Amino acid sequence: MSRWTTGVTVVTSKAGARIHGMTVSDFSGVSLSPPLVMVCAERSSITHGIIAEGKCFAVNVLAAGHESLSNRFASKKDEHRRFEGLELATAVTGAPLIPGAVASWDCTLVATHTAGDHDIYVGQVEELVTRDLEPLVYHAGAYRELAPAETS
Repeated sequence: MSRWTTGVTVVTSKAGARIHGMTVSDFSGVSLSPPLVMVCAERSSITHGIIAEGKCFAVNVLAAGHESLSNRFASKKDEHRRFEGLELATAVTGAPLIPGAVASWDCTLVATHTAGDHDIYVGQVEELVTRDLEPLVYHAGAYRELAPAETS
């Protein structure tokens, strides 16, 4: 799977007063009508449990230059401190939104499917925020930059 080039997202969720988030590359659109997206979460992750309990999640596409943010939300070390120092916005569902993200999809959980050691969460998009920024890209175990678009 390391040969699959992907954007980098941080999926966040809220259940009661608890918030959590994790770096995820397994994100995809599912449907335009209704607008649905999906994320895959390892069942042993804290974020998995928060999504299941809170019935919501936000997918935040990280921008170029957000490598340290991606690493922070991917590392198991200091998991409880992932949001420290971030000025978060709150989505309609209550899920935290990562500042400076290229896009953030705020979703209500509508379906859960078990697949191996992960669950596939399908969410209906309640709100979408976009910014005109370059995305953070990951390929073959390293962060990459997109080549500038050629002008004609």
